[in-house]
Amino acid sequence: MVLQFEAACGRRKKSILGVALSILALGSMLPVSADAGDAPSWLSTASASSTSAAVRAVKPRAELLDAQAQHDGVDTEHIFGFSMGSDIGKKGEIELEIENVGRFNRRAGSYTGVGVLSQVKFVLTDNFRVAPGISFASTRVSGVPDMIDNRRTAVAGASLEFRYKVLDRDVMPFGLTLHAAPAWNRFDELTGFDVQTYGSEFAALMDKELIRNTLFATVNVWYSGGASRDLSNAWSRDSEFSVNGAMSYKVGPDLILGAEARYLRAYDGLGLDRFVGDAVYLGPTFSMHLAHNVGLSGTWSTQVAGRAINDPRRLDLTNFERHQAMLRLNYLF
Repeated sequence: MVLQFEAACGRRKKSILGVALSILALGSMLPVSADAGDAPSWLSTASASSTSAAVRAVKPRAELLDAQAQHDGVDTEHIFGFSMGSDIGKKGEIELEIENVGRFNRRAGSYTGVGVLSQVKFVLTDNFRVAPGISFASTRVSGVPDMIDNRRTAVAGASLEFRYKVLDRDVMPFGLTLHAAPAWNRFDELTGFDVQTYGSEFAALMDKELIRNTLFATVNVWYSGGASRDLSNAWSRDSEFSVNGAMSYKVGPDLILGAEARYLRAYDGLGLDRFVGDAVYLGPTFSMHLAHNVGLSGTWSTQVAGRAINDPRRLDLTNFERHQAMLRLNYLF
């Protein structure tokens, strides 16, 4: 501005008095042009840094608290294996999930059962999500006592999952989400034969961040029950109750490892009426990002304790399998 001022003075040949008046006018403008955030280029780097620090220092306390309360970036839903965290995603998100569950080994013979559930998840609000799904199943049975040899693969049925987040773990002592999933099946995943099954499952999913952005824990309580009609039109009813616990540790920006324990009880009757057996499963878990919008998670669980009613032998291999495994792929649109 000084150079422009001098050039203007030369061109217009202003008087000394005019020059003085111009200088006074320029001086009166300087405080306005030196406001914070619009510092002249001739200020030193140190002065600019000091100004920036001063601006940061006067931020409202509420704004700083909001910044500290931001989500840690870990979606806890699928970092615990079969167990699940309370996160459901953000409003407006659409996610494709393909979950593969394998069941292996009975007391004798050869047994393999694989179920595949494909879901599309729609997060309607920050607290509510709905997910329609279709399932496929494959069963291989050979030489298993009290089971008919069979090899079958087919479309199994359909389900509709609902989840409602009651407590947000970012602002409450722990997270809590309620889960319900009514389903219809035309294929018995246990035996591989045709059957009409109408049932549902319900769960309370709780989790907590023990060490910020590093260590996470979850506790789940599950109930499932259904009524089935076989080809002879005979009806049967059964139910299952389980309590799951797991912990997961973030070992890197894209990898989380952990361990899971599950206790399952099987019953005849929809209301947990007649106890028929129980099982305890233990296994490692993992969750990883293959890309910013693609996740892979899974677990391998082994039955380490349990007993079927009226069977003195160790483990319940009548109502449950020796091993259960899960591999899940998620794609966020």
